[in-house]
Amino acid sequence: MSQTSDALDPETFRAVCGRADAASAAQTALAQADGQTKNALLLALADALTARAGEIERANALDMEEAEASGMDRGKLDRLRFDAGRIEATARGVRDVAALPDPVGEMVRGRNMPNGMRLNQVRVPIGVIGMIYEARPNVTVDVAALCLKSGNAVLLRGGHAAERTNAATLRIVGETLAARGFDPALVASVDEFGRDGATAMMEARGHIDLLVPRGGAGLIQAVVRNSKVPVIETGAGNVHIYVDRTADLAKVVPIVVNAKTQRVGVCNAAEKLLVHRDVAAAFLPVVAEALYAKGVTLRADEEAYAILGPVPVGEGALEHADADDWDTEYLALRMGVKLVGSLDEAIGHINAHSTGHTEAILAEDYSAIEEFTRRIDSAVVMVNASTRFTDGGMFGLGAELGISTQKMHARGPMGLEELTTTKWIGYGTGQVRA
Repeated sequence: MSQTSDALDPETFRAVCGRADAASAAQTALAQADGQTKNALLLALADALTARAGEIERANALDMEEAEASGMDRGKLDRLRFDAGRIEATARGVRDVAALPDPVGEMVRGRNMPNGMRLNQVRVPIGVIGMIYEARPNVTVDVAALCLKSGNAVLLRGGHAAERTNAATLRIVGETLAARGFDPALVASVDEFGRDGATAMMEARGHIDLLVPRGGAGLIQAVVRNSKVPVIETGAGNVHIYVDRTADLAKVVPIVVNAKTQRVGVCNAAEKLLVHRDVAAAFLPVVAEALYAKGVTLRADEEAYAILGPVPVGEGALEHADADDWDTEYLALRMGVKLVGSLDEAIGHINAHSTGHTEAILAEDYSAIEEFTRRIDSAVVMVNASTRFTDGGMFGLGAELGISTQKMHARGPMGLEELTTTKWIGYGTGQVRA
């Protein structure tokens, strides 16, 4: 068994490793299941979530009540809410995952060797996935569905704020697994161990194959810095929209408003607005008026502040930006605004301050669009479209484990293929190496 640090209770570490090992044993059986069997399991899970949505909603109401009483901000409260509508949407996502092709066993590439051997590289499950996330109860279902379809087991640490909601959801998942002949250990939680459970997961090298953190920048960086288990870094979303000098104002306003306000507490919500100086006087007041009407506070640099002037009474607000604004993910009705003198300046600013999640350009000039998409160093680039489309469901992946902002095999929304690795199989007829 792996060795633990002195700061972690050894009993907790052993318990978490034992749970991971049980998941691994269950995963060995799941890995042999065919696509039809896994799809039937997911459809049964979707039906159970719909039929028992009231159980989850009641548990979520208690979590919401406690979170509101503790002063949780609006953005996080929005992520925490898991009402009947969101449960049904999540169940639809499970059905969407069931409808996708099974990646396990898919041949990535193959070749015939000069000596007559045949080499095939095929997709296989990773094994046991560890997921550490904050107040996002839909993630419990999304991750379970993706892991089960891709042949993986998963160990979850969902955070205190959603503890009741996650427990109710996992009870339904476990009972569905058992009813379909699978070991409930395939989808297990360490929430009962609190923060020590997350620490134990980070220490559990050799028991957990891959760890994925999903939440705010503090959580993600804590896992990246401290984990002994391999980590795929999902990103905080300091997301930018650049309004080029060739942009169409009729497109700009609805895109910016949607990207900022459709849901404020999510990582693909726009946080910064860069506007070319040539169109700032014409565009910025119109965009600001629409944002103010939604209650958005604009944190503007000196040039933008001078153009914007007074704010309508009772609506949004206008404030002076400071140096910290350009690196801040607000997750609130707040947006940084900066003027730039060129496409090159916009690209330079974004690449210097972005978290590598999603950026957008609003432009009509093809050469500007091509240069922006080529030079921006982020997982997703949108052209004349809202950044809110960066989502596994929107990308046709059924759901997502998270939005990967690192540059390894998985980048952007992580779906089924990103939850597989590969192995080589060599078919010979007696060949030996000379």
